[in-house]
Amino acid sequence: MTTARDLFIIAMDPAPERTVGQGDLSLALAGAELLDLLDAGTITVDGDLVVPGRSSVPDDRLLAAAAAGITRQPPHERVEDWLWRRGRDLAAAYQDALEEDGELTRKRSGLLPFGPKEVELVDTPARRHAAARREEGDPVLASLASAVGLDGERPAGEEPGLGDEAVTTVVATVHEAVMELEAVRQRRTIENTAFANVWRGP
Repeated sequence: MTTARDLFIIAMDPAPERTVGQGDLSLALAGAELLDLLDAGTITVDGDLVVPGRSSVPDDRLLAAAAAGITRQPPHERVEDWLWRRGRDLAAAYQDALEEDGELTRKRSGLLPFGPKEVELVDTPARRHAAARREEGDPVLASLASAVGLDGERPAGEEPGLGDEAVTTVVATVHEAVMELEAVRQRRTIENTAFANVWRGP
């Protein structure tokens, strides 16, 4: 299992503290992939740059796709730029992959047989692994989960100790990207409201 898959699974928990936005989750998944690649030695983080390391191919197909997308030649990509590029529609890609692997199943909501279908987790070893990792308080998973609000919002400085400068850099950049995305949402809401008021008139 990978950190990214574990994060997606706990985000699909049937009773999360709050619903996670697709954009927020996609950014956090991209960060989780970087951390998995960092742990495998596939990349290193030099300051805020993603630098290729060993050219090994990860077993996980989504992680292999992430590794294939690393910029091999200078100028290397900044962590923030990687999150926005790799994170585009990444939550949907993980949903498709987990459905294909039998980790998720679709069920119809409501009483009508032709109603919309919703996805739910299947009780698998992968789901139990993710749940156990969360319950044990794994600091990396906990930090990524808090970035998208799964474990509540922690005040600055109260993140669990990550113990590694590169890991801390990636996690901090995920938090910043999610906050930036929220700021964009709020700005659009304000702009849309102002536009509606103009048309509504006095």
